[in-house]
Amino acid sequence: MSTNKEINRDELLQVGAITSTHGIKGEVKVYPTTDDKERYTYLKNVILDTGKELLELKISSVKFFKQFVIVKFKGINNINDVEQYKGRNLYVTRDNAVELEEDEYFIADLIGLSVITDEGEELGELTDVLKTGANDVYEVTMSDGREVLIPAIADCVLDVNIEEGIMKVHMLKGLI
Repeated sequence: MSTNKEINRDELLQVGAITSTHGIKGEVKVYPTTDDKERYTYLKNVILDTGKELLELKISSVKFFKQFVIVKFKGINNINDVEQYKGRNLYVTRDNAVELEEDEYFIADLIGLSVITDEGEELGELTDVLKTGANDVYEVTMSDGREVLIPAIADCVLDVNIEEGIMKVHMLKGLI
């Protein structure tokens, strides 16, 4: 377990949240916030946000239980040592992130994008990504505070430019 003060919080991607302890030997039950929970089998370390500092933890073992991942960290061998981390998030650095396919994006990169229509009208800011199973849904907050839900499908999302901070969309009838 090491404290790393050089980690830039903006470069971290969340991969899970510790929900509770598991057993008495220092294991934790993690709710994965990644599309593929199997990736925990090859993750070597994660970054724990304790609320006060960022701790880099080495993973020594991984098991799967229902929708959870049971994780054991190297050097933590007692339930009392992990009890304080319940409810805390686990992250990876971008260099430990999964490789994205074409037209795939990290949610952290999408939040905050300026959303414009194919007619040049500024719609608002992308404020959340909802996972629905069939396809993601982008929540856009307009300047008047109203929210618009846009399905993340090719008919609606025409272009995403992370570098410029812009998403171009086509508004199908009935979305507003």
